Amino acid sequence: MIHLSNIAKQHGTQLLFRDAGFQILPASRAGLVGPNGAGKTTIFRIITGEEEVDGGEITCAKRTTIGYFSQDVGEMSGRTALEEVMAGSEATVRLAAELKEMETAMGEPQSDDEMAALLERYGEAIEEYEHRGGYDLDSRAQTVLTGLGIGPDRFNHPVESFSGGWKMRIALAKILTRQPDVLLMDEPTNHLDVESIIWLEEWLASDFKGALLMTSHDREFMNRIVTRIIEVANKTVTTYGGNYDFYERERDIRRDQLLASHKRQQEMLAKEEEFIARFAARASHAAQVQSRVKKLEKIDRIEIPAEERAIRFEFAEPPRSGDDVACFSDLAKSWQLPGGGETPVFSGVSGIIRRQNKIAVVGVNGAGKSTFLKVLAGQTEPTGGTVSLGANVALGYFSQHAMDLLEPGKTVFETVQDAMPLLNIGVIRNLLGAFLFSGDAVDKRIENLSGGEKSRVVLATLLARPINFLVLDEPTNHLDIRSREILLDALRSFTGTVVIVSHDRHFLRSLVDRVFEIDHGEMRSYEGNYSYYLEKAHNAA
Repeated sequence: MIHLSNIAKQHGTQLLFRDAGFQILPASRAGLVGPNGAGKTTIFRIITGEEEVDGGEITCAKRTTIGYFSQDVGEMSGRTALEEVMAGSEATVRLAAELKEMETAMGEPQSDDEMAALLERYGEAIEEYEHRGGYDLDSRAQTVLTGLGIGPDRFNHPVESFSGGWKMRIALAKILTRQPDVLLMDEPTNHLDVESIIWLEEWLASDFKGALLMTSHDREFMNRIVTRIIEVANKTVTTYGGNYDFYERERDIRRDQLLASHKRQQEMLAKEEEFIARFAARASHAAQVQSRVKKLEKIDRIEIPAEERAIRFEFAEPPRSGDDVACFSDLAKSWQLPGGGETPVFSGVSGIIRRQNKIAVVGVNGAGKSTFLKVLAGQTEPTGGTVSLGANVALGYFSQHAMDLLEPGKTVFETVQDAMPLLNIGVIRNLLGAFLFSGDAVDKRIENLSGGEKSRVVLATLLARPINFLVLDEPTNHLDIRSREILLDALRSFTGTVVIVSHDRHFLRSLVDRVFEIDHGEMRSYEGNYSYYLEKAHNAA
């Protein structure tokens, strides 16, 4: 379908890859992985023709349609949500108009040759229209929009009225509705809640018949979807058969084998070089020396790729809180509407959070999870009921809004130093290293950081403080898989109490021991881990 052979690409002085190649086969499901800056987005842009290769060859089967979902959705205006999604299938809509024109022309008098030519064009157009799924385009657009959380009550809302995250869903719906032969997706789950992610998994498994190549920071999503991993790293592209978990295991095995081969080669080279050095001046050994010199010149030296250092930071033991960390009784919250009146979010919510609980707050999009966390953290007053924190509770709150409070002109190091002035320089650097800021990266200004980097700065300052109650609203957003694993390790070893909202199911499975579900304004408590909650919720459905 699409073949990339011996391709090379360089950005300025940075060589991304050389002699690289892989194939996208019909109906295949592949994950594209690699460190930031390795060239994953460049691979997408090469496939779509937005960038050209410096060397090598790309071949694509005739009439192959390619759909590309990226984080840059562009401008959206002047249409309703449904119209915007339909506009992504412009070629199909145009083809439908051409078919109508040809059908009209068939009823008009013309010569046999003209009619034969028209029928031939009509047959080709019908075949193309069916291939593009033209007959169920409208119903498909509605199904996809609904699956991504935008129901019929919002189909006709202007796209300008949707926030950035919802516009991302509309852009994703636009690509999915087209049903291209090859679907390229760059972080499709970034702005989706768990329900929408599960719907997308099922849609890709049952409804989408084309080939898929995607990046994702959601480990469980990758594991459920892909059967092949394409790694862009160390100036080359390597293909692994299997899902993400298989890739991690196989990558470590291959690295161990490479290290062993490198060690053997170094031992052999040392012996040969020692022989050359010992007998270079002896005429009696000249032929042997020259033979070994030529042998060494022909050997392909095994290179060990630079290994990303994993720095572990020992977080200070937080002060012990009372056994009852937070109690809430008949809690209610409504938001005031601009034109008067109010919208109720939840009411009659009661419960106790005990010391060292690690609790996930779950519920459909708009159920009030973030609002509950705000009330719990004292960021907004409840409309009714009470919240009381226990003895010696020191609360730390993280939300996406926390990133907006960072000072753009300050460096990463200065930001952390300001938050914890008593820590010495070495401790701060070690802390930042644990959150993947090392070398010159600590001197980057906040204004030049990505969303994921800003999240890591805020989380580093939060986890290093003497806090024993963490309230975290979507801390995994914008974080790649490695950053999520670092945060997960930190929270696992955290001896305080955690309440968290996250749509990363692997993260929740690995961390929490209780679940609060907000549903239709009420809260249910599940006294078990995330898998226990899923089982109970499924049985109750």
